[in-house]
Amino acid sequence: MHRLADTRLELTEEHWARIAPLLVPQTPRTGRPPHDHRLILAGMLWVVRTGASWREVPPEFGPWETVHSRYRTWRRAGIWQQILTTLDGRDGTDAR
Repeated sequence: MHRLADTRLELTEEHWARIAPLLVPQTPRTGRPPHDHRLILAGMLWVVRTGASWREVPPEFGPWETVHSRYRTWRRAGIWQQILTTLDGRDGTDAR
């Protein structure tokens, strides 16, 4: 997994404003409502910061299976790399 240059990185309002457009809209579907993208992304960033395994994701970020599943989906779609590029400031903006 790619590590960010700033391991203290938190998902600020400014970061979220730049990342949210990269993600597919969360539309209601039948069954259980989907977990919030922002919360799940915070769980992914927790793994990046700590180097912990997916199974160690604290429950406040949602089920670890959901965090990991969405990470895999976003990684395959190229979204994860866009998120990292945005958070590292390589998208031409200052992420800090």
